[in-house]
Amino acid sequence: MRRFFITTACIFSSLFIGRVAAQTGAPYIHDPSTIAECDGKYFSFGTGGGGLISNDGWSWASGADRPGGGAAPDVMKIGNRYLCIYGATGGGLGGGHNGRILTMWNNNLDPKSPDFKWSQAIEVASSDGMEDQDAIDPSLLLDPTTGRLWASYGTYFGTIRLIELDPKTGMRVSGNKEKDIAIDCEATDLIYRNGWYYLLGTHGTCCDGVNSTYNIVVGRSKSVEGPYIDNVGRDMFHGGGRMVIAAGDRKTGAGHFGRTIIDEGVEVASFHWEADFDMGGRSVLAIRPLLWKNDWPYAGEQFKGGVFEIESERRGYALELAVDFIRMQVARQGWFNRDQMQEAPKPVVNQTLDEVKGSWPEGNIPARIGDYMFRPHQRWNVQAVAGDGYLGNPYFKIVIDGTERALTATADCEVTTVPKFTGADEQLWRIEQLTDGTFRIMPKRIPGNDAINTRICLYSAGDSTPTLAPYDFSTDNSKWNFRNH
Repeated sequence: MRRFFITTACIFSSLFIGRVAAQTGAPYIHDPSTIAECDGKYFSFGTGGGGLISNDGWSWASGADRPGGGAAPDVMKIGNRYLCIYGATGGGLGGGHNGRILTMWNNNLDPKSPDFKWSQAIEVASSDGMEDQDAIDPSLLLDPTTGRLWASYGTYFGTIRLIELDPKTGMRVSGNKEKDIAIDCEATDLIYRNGWYYLLGTHGTCCDGVNSTYNIVVGRSKSVEGPYIDNVGRDMFHGGGRMVIAAGDRKTGAGHFGRTIIDEGVEVASFHWEADFDMGGRSVLAIRPLLWKNDWPYAGEQFKGGVFEIESERRGYALELAVDFIRMQVARQGWFNRDQMQEAPKPVVNQTLDEVKGSWPEGNIPARIGDYMFRPHQRWNVQAVAGDGYLGNPYFKIVIDGTERALTATADCEVTTVPKFTGADEQLWRIEQLTDGTFRIMPKRIPGNDAINTRICLYSAGDSTPTLAPYDFSTDNSKWNFRNH
């Protein structure tokens, strides 16, 4: 977090129609830590000592507790404990650029737990206010290939530095020498994936509300110690960085990146918006799908709903009602009718719901998959439903557009449609964008099972046969696309 300003451009495009639903409750936070899960709840800590708690990852409230004040914490589960790292002073917070980085442990992040107790904080790095460095904005990486624990920290006031910590104690490894790895960014985060180390930094200006230009950039390296190079060969130590998240959707100032892996192929990026225009310009927690292309990360759009063809990745066929195909009474147009070809063409009006719905059965209608033909039995209206949700989104209802006929899960793990949406859990759908850009679609509950479903998804068992089956990222049978024709 810094107190001086430079200019940069932030542009982001929207991929889906409709208004996006916002995190509910009070998701107000600045400099959030990577989201951590503890005893079925989600936690994110922010500057000032407090933080947010959520039971489902969608509705957030204040209540997370972290002593020490300071700024920009990060938190990570290591073994059965949680390690927190944060900056005390620095960044202009009561001490100029004279800062300290501290770590502390807790067995549980929930203040209501009997195991909740923070250990005494210990200093692992510092800056004296005179050197070209500012000890603030730290983050953690536990290297899955070596088990070594690393921390990066620093702001625009000088360099981004890398140090090594002991994963058993949280203390600085004896004799470790800090290394400068980047400039021209702050609030960095280190992650590892597929043989690459990634340094995500926050570029631009902070702490200026709707005028903040924060955005998140990245470089990558085959070594945790760098050099971190962007997509056109620029070293982050010389100001390089590829855009990951910029402003968009009436929100600006993306900063303080964190990565959460939900499942194989299901990841989200957490960060803050410096200003949400629809929330009075407040700083809020943001959660977006994290996608990967050619081993580069980028943020997907939060799913907003709308009217779609729901297309199977398996074959490219569309989810539809299993009803008779009603031919459109339009004369064939073609090169073989020379007189007709002399006339100006007239647009063909889409087949309407009123023209076909009378032929549909009144009760349940099974679902199937077939060629998309712009027909009413293939057009689904997907809308957010008020209430609880999951990490990053509310649940959605999926109905045939213009009707209340709702897609629903059955007790025998099949999928059908019922005449009217009632809000039952088997009619609520979890929709998550996967790391390859496709989507998985999961019912909230399977009838007869009290547990929230996190395993069974809409599945293409054949080119024309939708069903429900265990999610498997390795097969296109589990994957769907939403097409707005």
